[in-house]
Parts: sequence; structure tokens; C-alpha cells
Amino acid sequence: MGGHLRRRPVDNIAVHHVLDAIRRKATEEDRPSEEDAAEATRGAIALVDGTLWPCWSWDGGNKPWSGKYKTTGHGSLVVTNLQGRITFVSEPVTGNHHDMAKLKGSVVEKILKKADGVFGDKGFIGTDYITTPIRKPECRELLQWDHEWNNQVSSFRAPVERAVATLKTWRILFTDYRRPLKTFKSSFRAAMGLYFFKEGFA
Repeated sequence: MGGHLRRRPVDNIAVHHVLDAIRRKATEEDRPSEEDAAEATRGAIALVDGTLWPCWSWDGGNKPWSGKYKTTGHGSLVVTNLQGRITFVSEPVTGNHHDMAKLKGSVVEKILKKADGVFGDKGFIGTDYITTPIRKPECRELLQWDHEWNNQVSSFRAPVERAVATLKTWRILFTDYRRPLKTFKSSFRAAMGLYFFKEGFA
């Protein structure tokens, strides 16, 4: 070939095996466990926020529909510290679960109860351990001190909102998931594993 090196064809099967191995390693070893997250949260201030990972609408099922977000998807709870570092992301559930339903009796609830204090949004009103904004009563407008309280809670919550926005820079988490719904959890776990794998080198 006139002294030119022939380019070796890419073995697609081998590439996929390597990618699968990386995905399994990241998923299994780099996602924080319940114990890791609880230890990171113990005695500290924690922040929690719910979010939706959107997916296509599929005929014959209404479970992915989220009334809060007015679209279909799967929801998770995200826990961070005051600096916005993510300590835990819960397993996704169908969008018809509101934040309190995702929280009650979950791993996230066990983690948050180890904290010295927790801040959340109005979706968590009703817990006795999460500090939330004040919801407007039906009978009157919010008072000045109510607004001041809500602004203060919102300022504390800002880091977890930024953290959720960072997660959604991963295309698989902010664009409609188009593959069969039964494959979503494995794809989600891989994305989370790779996120924490990347964070481990940050």
C-alpha cells in the first residue's frame, strides 16, 4: 500500500463489550449506597428536591403522567448538601407519584432523618422534619413575614435546584426517553453511575 499503514477496522462488538463493562463498573461501584449517603448526611443540613425524567407517551398506560409537570416521565428525589454536592438520587418511579409518595417509607426518608435539618419545596409540606415554604391559605394573601420566610427557604434550596439542572445536562435525562419503558431503569442507573464516576475525578 505504498508505505501507508492500513487502518484496522473497528470491532463494534468489542467496543460494545468495553462500554458495557464501563457502564456496569460505574453503575455498581460509583453510585452512592444508602449507607454512604446516610453517613454523608449525618449531622449536616440536607436539601431535597423532586424532579421528572421525561419519556414518550405510550398507548395503554397513564402511570407515567405527572400532573405537576403536565407531561409523562419517571420521577426521582435528589438529595444534596448545602454546597449542592449530590449525595443520593432515588430510583425512578412513574410520574403519577408525587414527591410525598416518593418520600414516604423510602430510602431517601431514612437518609434525610439522619440530617440535622432538611430544606424542601412545597411538595414536602406535611412532614415534621423538612422545612418548607408557607403555602398561601385559601382565606387570605400571604403576609409580609410569610414572603420573607419563603424567600429565605428558597435561598437555602437554590443549591439542590442547581444540582438537578446539572443532572439534566445529560441528554438521556432531559429529552423524552424513546426506547421501551421497561428499559428506562437500566439506562437511568447507567447514567447515574457514569455521573458519579465522573464526579469522583472532579
